[in-house]
Amino acid sequence: MALELKNITKRVGAVTHIKETSLRLEPGHFNVLLGETGAGKTSLIKLMAGLDSVSDGQIFMDGLDVTRLSPQKRNIALVHQFFVNYPHWTVYDNIASPLRVAGMAKSEIQGRVEQAADILQLRPMLNRRPHELSGGQQQRTALARAIAKDSKAIFLDEPLANLDYKLREELRDQLPELFAGRGSVVVYATSEPEEALLLGGWTALMHDGRVTQFGPTARIFRNPVDLLSARVFSNPPINAAEIEKRGNVAYLDDQINWQLTGPAAELADGRYTVAVRPDYVTPTRPDENVVALSGQVQVTEISGSSSSAQFILNGNNWVSLAHGVHPYTIGEDHVFYLDPSKCFYFAPDGQRVA
Repeated sequence: MALELKNITKRVGAVTHIKETSLRLEPGHFNVLLGETGAGKTSLIKLMAGLDSVSDGQIFMDGLDVTRLSPQKRNIALVHQFFVNYPHWTVYDNIASPLRVAGMAKSEIQGRVEQAADILQLRPMLNRRPHELSGGQQQRTALARAIAKDSKAIFLDEPLANLDYKLREELRDQLPELFAGRGSVVVYATSEPEEALLLGGWTALMHDGRVTQFGPTARIFRNPVDLLSARVFSNPPINAAEIEKRGNVAYLDDQINWQLTGPAAELADGRYTVAVRPDYVTPTRPDENVVALSGQVQVTEISGSSSSAQFILNGNNWVSLAHGVHPYTIGEDHVFYLDPSKCFYFAPDGQRVA
């Protein structure tokens, strides 16, 4: 069962919320919508789910045109980031609610509810009400309802955003297994690049209501087609600066330059944008094939087992992210080391050229 969008758009008055979009989403893996808040992820999910109508284009499920069908007739399930459970019903009744609406037999309802409860470890809580559950258990109940419904398409709109770190990590690890082998198209919206990488599958990068790139998650992370896609798929933000290519050398300024190899060396001389993820700008020299940079440290942060530092380089804000605890002094210059082999190069129009 595939979910296909053909040239769909969404306009409200003079404002275009979703620019012309065509996607084919397949079952068997997660389909991730990745973009920052306001990129259009929720708007696109509403169109796919039938909660909002398209302005132009068509939506197909399993080859059937469902563009004008209601959510009920599309047989979809939707899980939000907020715990949407009926407060006066038990966990059992919350999970069973869409099955009862569908007129399913009582015995089949019981079997499906108990199976979903077992998958999400909710069996001991079936007689409790939502206010008696933790946040993670409430979200598990919402997920169990989606699983029990056995929908053709399941939409997960940042479902872990309001959970604490431990619960988020636990559920994120479990989600691919929970929906594996169900034959449903699973669409998962997130603003976190790391989450997209952990979930795998295929990812659609979104910015300002349009999909900038779509493909296998690991592949588009390694090979962004343009600077915008590279920025969407990087957290902390990808470092970027203008360079001039002369011969086989890239000049960031008169003091900072490096030899170009491979496709970058074949580019015509001229001005380009270089971009590199913060992981490849380190406070210690990893080997001899790096370029030393000096920048004034603005902000530092230690998170778990890694250290980050924001610094100013030729008027640009850059970020270094490195394993371990590294000492920095705010306001002082610090030497960082750039790995040129990890750089992307973009033409003035933003298209990737090397």
